Amino acid sequence: MEPLVLAMVRQPSVTTAARCLLGRFLRGHDVTVRITEVEAYAGPHDPASHAYVRTPRSEIMYGPPSRLYVYRIHGHHCANVVTGPDGEASAVLLRAGEVVDGLDIAIRRRGEHIAASKLARGPGNLTRALGITMADLGVDLDAAGSRGVRLLTPGEIDGQAPTPVAISSGPRVGVRRNADVAWRYWITDDPTVSAYRRHPRAE
Repeated sequence: MEPLVLAMVRQPSVTTAARCLLGRFLRGHDVTVRITEVEAYAGPHDPASHAYVRTPRSEIMYGPPSRLYVYRIHGHHCANVVTGPDGEASAVLLRAGEVVDGLDIAIRRRGEHIAASKLARGPGNLTRALGITMADLGVDLDAAGSRGVRLLTPGEIDGQAPTPVAISSGPRVGVRRNADVAWRYWITDDPTVSAYRRHPRAE
């Protein structure tokens, strides 16, 4: 059963932050993607979140915001944007993106046999295309002039602000607890969005 707080607050601020990331550009190690799919996690009020129990691994999620939380799972890296404010421990998992710059580098990292729409489809593939590893843990995504990983401000790609997009939502992928909470968001009909897979032991 969901915690009472989560049941009462159906749309915490992290869900707004998640939707606002769609269509934004993330640059990592000479490759840029347009973010097309994300998942929101509401910290200690969300049993599916790494911050549901405060541990050394999840400490970065407690702030400050705009930091990159990276972890390893099944041999892959996953990247999250800490949304804050300090102490809230909310974060957004970056699930998929469209490579818009550095295509040749992304192909080299992922393999020449991978279709362009699949280069950054899925959280592990996205981090591999961007070259994100545990060395990027804690990076300030708003730091101007960063040569590592950062969120670009509107207008930094061809002088254009992110185009408004239609957004769909549904259950998060592969979580056992709060499996039916519809905090996964994606750009509707975008070919780079990953397939939904429910955890076989979801409650």
